[in-house]
Amino acid sequence: MSFENLNLHPLILKAIVDSGYTEPTPIQEQAIPELLAGHDIMASAQTGTGKTAAFMLPALHRLATPAKVHSRGPRVLVLTPTRELALQVSEAAAKYGKHLPRVKVVSILGGMPYPLQNKLLSQPVDILVATPGRLIDHIQRGRIDFSRLEMMVLDEADRMLDMGFIDDVERIAAATPATRQTLLFSATLDSAIDKVAARLLKTPKRIQIAAQQARLDNIEQRLHYVDDLSHKNRLLDHLLRDMALKQAIVFTATKRDADTLADNLSAQGHEAAALHGDMSQRDRTRTLTKLRHGGLRVLVATDVAARGIDVAGITHVINFDLPKFAEDYVHRIGRTGRAGAAGIAVSFASGKDGVNLKKIERFTGQQIASHVVPGLEPRFKPRPGAGGASRGTPNVAHKRSRTWSNDTSGRNANSANGNRDNSRGRSFDSDNRGNSFRGNSNPSPYARTK
Repeated sequence: MSFENLNLHPLILKAIVDSGYTEPTPIQEQAIPELLAGHDIMASAQTGTGKTAAFMLPALHRLATPAKVHSRGPRVLVLTPTRELALQVSEAAAKYGKHLPRVKVVSILGGMPYPLQNKLLSQPVDILVATPGRLIDHIQRGRIDFSRLEMMVLDEADRMLDMGFIDDVERIAAATPATRQTLLFSATLDSAIDKVAARLLKTPKRIQIAAQQARLDNIEQRLHYVDDLSHKNRLLDHLLRDMALKQAIVFTATKRDADTLADNLSAQGHEAAALHGDMSQRDRTRTLTKLRHGGLRVLVATDVAARGIDVAGITHVINFDLPKFAEDYVHRIGRTGRAGAAGIAVSFASGKDGVNLKKIERFTGQQIASHVVPGLEPRFKPRPGAGGASRGTPNVAHKRSRTWSNDTSGRNANSANGNRDNSRGRSFDSDNRGNSFRGNSNPSPYARTK
């Protein structure tokens, strides 16, 4: 099937051709006709399958016809869980609607100055892309008129549920016309999502695309067992010096770890920067723009970057810390191997990571093959069939006490508080992960601390 068969507006088809697309993806092929027919839909579509275009193309098709209600308020509302995803959706709307006359796209996000947002909302808006919390603020201040809203999109609904945004989403939905068309996209369609859909959608069409396993076929997954933080640092430096690596995202568990590791890598000569939830929106946008334009080779990020980053040049994803949830692993490695390209996902695992590793392999239906770098072999061998766990493992340093060093051959131990990023509903409270960036004149043993 071609896009011409989907009966989209000619000016939208022209933008699709300009973007280099020739055939719709499965989610686009199934969702677009239902949306053009006016149905509500709930769809399961993994990251990298073209779901943004699946809802944005029919939304723009609707905007090609003049509104029946005259006001300054939006005709299309897209809610996303993160600022990065909101910006990505806004960019897609501008790209696909560039030939349509006067389509105004506005983003309302946390971290943006209120005066700027107030100015944007004082003008006519066609497509409003927002994160729920900030949008609630503007609704309470009476700055948004939803009288002509025709379509509401819940993007990454499972993520919004995990992050505790669903109550805000329902408050927003209550402020919109009951006649609206509602779209819900989620990585999974489980019982929790079904309950949300039952409250917000009207007799929706259900669309499920691509199993987890099929989506990972073009990503080579590798596992490196590690003894301690020093071993991790040396392995990471080795991987980043591979000339085949064009751009990489390195995932850490905490915001402080992301900052410190990025500083460490920069000191070693790598073009590296951090991305996490404590950064201002201006800094986050500047970092992502630099990444997209090739000015940044290594992005060190928390799970705030696991969804919403679509950069074609990312060839590698490295899990410096394994995620606690298997779903987050899939979204992390989905930052590479996009649009049919090949990608490499590397994960570091110590003897303490056996349970999480086992969950990940069960969730994806794939066993991750272990690799060894000559000269950087781990001291311990995992017990077969235990998901990486090992009996008789040497004293592996606990993750809650870590020190970063320019001299990766040394081992330090210090304790400080680290903050876990706002991911899957987890708080920003400290998790006692220590990490001080030091010179390494007198390294102390890397050991467990109280």
